[in-house]
Amino acid sequence: MKFFNLFSQELAIDLGTANTLIIHGGKVIVDEPSIVAIDRTTNQTIAVGMKAMQMHEKTHENIKTVRPLKDGVIADFQAAESMIQGMIKMIGNRKKFFSHLKMVICIPSGITEVEKRAVFESADHVDSRETYLIFEPMAAALGIGLDVEEPIGNMIIDIGGGTTEIAVIALSGIVCDQSIRTAGDEFTTDIINYMKRQHNILIGERTAEQIKINVGSALPSLENPPEDYSVNGRDLMTGIPRQITVSYSEIALALEKSIVKIEEAILKALETTPPELASDIYKTGLYLTGGGALLRGLDRRIAAKTKLPVHVAEDPLRAVVKGTGIALKNSDRFSFLIPRRSV
Repeated sequence: MKFFNLFSQELAIDLGTANTLIIHGGKVIVDEPSIVAIDRTTNQTIAVGMKAMQMHEKTHENIKTVRPLKDGVIADFQAAESMIQGMIKMIGNRKKFFSHLKMVICIPSGITEVEKRAVFESADHVDSRETYLIFEPMAAALGIGLDVEEPIGNMIIDIGGGTTEIAVIALSGIVCDQSIRTAGDEFTTDIINYMKRQHNILIGERTAEQIKINVGSALPSLENPPEDYSVNGRDLMTGIPRQITVSYSEIALALEKSIVKIEEAILKALETTPPELASDIYKTGLYLTGGGALLRGLDRRIAAKTKLPVHVAEDPLRAVVKGTGIALKNSDRFSFLIPRRSV
């Protein structure tokens, strides 16, 4: 058995629109932005993850930065392969040759068969000999410690970078779900547009992301409000760099339309839930995971809208990858894993 382990490697991968996380040996070894930097003249990948993110929106004409995933699925096949290969290399102790590379990769529940095939083919190109897919809400449920095999209904709301996944889970399966392409990236775009419209200032994605982290809110009134945040950008009238200060109340206003879309999707999922499972959800409440779960006041807002208790995962950013790691360890036991042959 020891001899086999020397030549085998098992990886759990949360291939996210915003961030990619990899578990190896039971630990999160890689947690990097899902982005690559490419030399336009040679078409070679020059940076992956955080190094590429530092170049994003700061490149000259010979370098381009690419985010290979859009709305939770692979949009640029070649860049996705380069990114996965680069991040696997970050593990560090990987031997040059493996007789068996096994992966479990999580995917959005609303993914098409063609999009599934693209994920499998990317895994094939990094020499995975055994590949399984797992839906994000199922992985999130495992990651926060729910027993997904029990005949008890649990509703998971996973707000990632590209998609918001809402699913009712029972007996190792997704009973009903909603997958909408309104999530963290849409929040970022909302903030950029608000700054342009309201303050006549142009900001980039990275600045909008920092605004979201520092003063992002789903409610215009909070009990423990964050301090106002200074934002640097380019004045659209003069073209000169300028600084303004924004409050959390302004950002709540900027994000209003997107949050309403998420609320509507949650209500739609609840409407299609079988009555016995709805009875369980009334007792267990709703579980929030993903980066969007960290938005201030979002849990309170959803609780007020649904009249149900809302629980935010202890580590919402890593819930999905933790669940993917659990699925990897129990790949022979869990029937909800999608093997290569099914596509």
